Amino acid sequence: MFLSVDASDERPLYKQVIDGVKELIARGVLREGMPLPSVRQVAGDLGVNLNTIAVAYRELQDEGFVNVRHGAGAVVAARSAQGAGEGELRKPLRTALTGFVLARFSDREIVALVRQELEWLRQKGGTL
Repeated sequence: MFLSVDASDERPLYKQVIDGVKELIARGVLREGMPLPSVRQVAGDLGVNLNTIAVAYRELQDEGFVNVRHGAGAVVAARSAQGAGEGELRKPLRTALTGFVLARFSDREIVALVRQELEWLRQKGGTL
């Protein structure tokens, strides 16, 4: 699994891990049933506290993206089990769009950025 964290990022480290795993799932790098590395391995690879990764894995489980079995590890959940309702998914999108509008991006620029991000997400096999 190819994750990274950035100390200069405003998001907490556990949130960066959550977002990174979700991105890998969205890009098809992590597929249904694939095991995730152990909490200890990810923490060591990223140089963060074990609890940071444990919190991230728990939240991913709570959101339906992974299934965690004590002693057996975490695996990517079935896609049908993943996903909030449309309203929940729109909240962060609305927040991001508001930021672009406030930064005086034109509608055309915003749409172009969204298309670029979708294209990047759809490229399979890349790393974060």
